[in-house]
Amino acid sequence: MFGTVDLWTYVVASVLVILLPGPNSLYVLSVASRRGRRDGFKAAAAVFCGDSVLMIATAAGLASVFATSPLIYNLVRWAGVVYLAYLAFGLIRGGVKSWRAARRGDAVEEAPAPAASPNERPFTRALVASLLNPKAILFFVSFFVQFVDPGYAYPVLSYGVLFVIIQVLSMTYLTTLILAGDGLAQVFRRRRRLAAAGNGLVGAVMIGFATKLAAG
Repeated sequence: MFGTVDLWTYVVASVLVILLPGPNSLYVLSVASRRGRRDGFKAAAAVFCGDSVLMIATAAGLASVFATSPLIYNLVRWAGVVYLAYLAFGLIRGGVKSWRAARRGDAVEEAPAPAASPNERPFTRALVASLLNPKAILFFVSFFVQFVDPGYAYPVLSYGVLFVIIQVLSMTYLTTLILAGDGLAQVFRRRRRLAAAGNGLVGAVMIGFATKLAAG
């Protein structure tokens, strides 16, 4: 259909790829659990925009630029490492402050979590994190090409069909995470130490993602 091949295989593969935990989905869940649904959807919209830019860039040949210029690839890769580490340490720092406040008895049972900084700007942070991911571009080009008929006269249409499918699946998954995160937020308002530990854990996992990206 529209120059695609093995479309159902693509759908199944896309679902499996999306379900694998990554920094984008983890950050969306973290935002929803700390700041509520509205900011969670802002972060999800940023992931959607970032992935859209990467997919379009992939179709336009940016992946081949990375392949022929290791310097450009490494510059973008290390920018992504630094930014993921920045997000991770921010979450850990907020978790530590929340934990200390809870131990001192300063936290009121129904007070909002202090880790939800008013200056966080979830959309901007999620967008930058999405764009500074060169491995995503290389993944998209190696993944999509398997399901595009090379003999089809309109390959842009083929990529468009694959793009719509994976984005619909991705937004469905992120919406589920946001609803789950909103439920966690209600628990975190009552259990401040649990909220602090959760933010620290998310930060630690994101450091792991940064380390993996740094390893190339």
